[in-house]
Amino acid sequence: MAPKTPNNSQESLEEANRDRAERSAHGGLGQAGYVSERDRHQAGAFLSAAGEVAVVDLPAGKALPNFNIGVAWDNIAVEAETNFLKKLIKKNVLHAGVDLDLGCLYKLKNGRRGGMQAFGDIHGALMEEPYILLSGDERKGDRVGPDEVILVNGAHWNDIDQILIYTYIYDGARDWGSVHPQIQVRVPGEQPMVVTLNARKSSMKVCAVAGLESVRGGIKMTSYLEYFPGHAEMDRAFGFGLEWESGSKDS
Repeated sequence: MAPKTPNNSQESLEEANRDRAERSAHGGLGQAGYVSERDRHQAGAFLSAAGEVAVVDLPAGKALPNFNIGVAWDNIAVEAETNFLKKLIKKNVLHAGVDLDLGCLYKLKNGRRGGMQAFGDIHGALMEEPYILLSGDERKGDRVGPDEVILVNGAHWNDIDQILIYTYIYDGARDWGSVHPQIQVRVPGEQPMVVTLNARKSSMKVCAVAGLESVRGGIKMTSYLEYFPGHAEMDRAFGFGLEWESGSKDS
């Protein structure tokens, strides 16, 4: 794994720790992430607070179909203005080159663990371990519907112990609230499970959005909505124990 890590990672983590200093309750050795009040109690929102849970239960004898996890965002940015009068009327700029990436960390029942994301071309596999496949890298956010998708093999869902869904700002957005990313878990025939991000912490470029677990053959989704300065800090909080290195998509 080789994500892009901000240079001020340590300072950002210290800031997060001042906001929420207790150790993570997710089984890791690192500190918990920053939780934003802007993500709480959104009108009409689903899973809008950390710790909220949704479950897809399957009727007895029914197999879980393939399902997907998608992310979409508003590709709009507020144009920077130095003129006082122009500041009074904020100008929206379309196609601002916002680049958000979707990724996940996983643990299988056999003990294998790993991660996948567009950066580094780590896309997984659907028909063999880890039974999770990430689509290609959509750098513009211009598509109708999800911009990037993770597909999960429903027939092997019981071979998967845990999936941690995360997304991160690679380029073009100053914070999450400016592009309102929406992550959806879609199971055919079921209502989508949805989480929307609105935090205004520009130093927190990585968000651990939600966790998926197998419960009686169905899906339990728990919203985390914890923000971190980098991937390694997120990993330490959740205890996956992967190795991370910095880099860029052009390297």
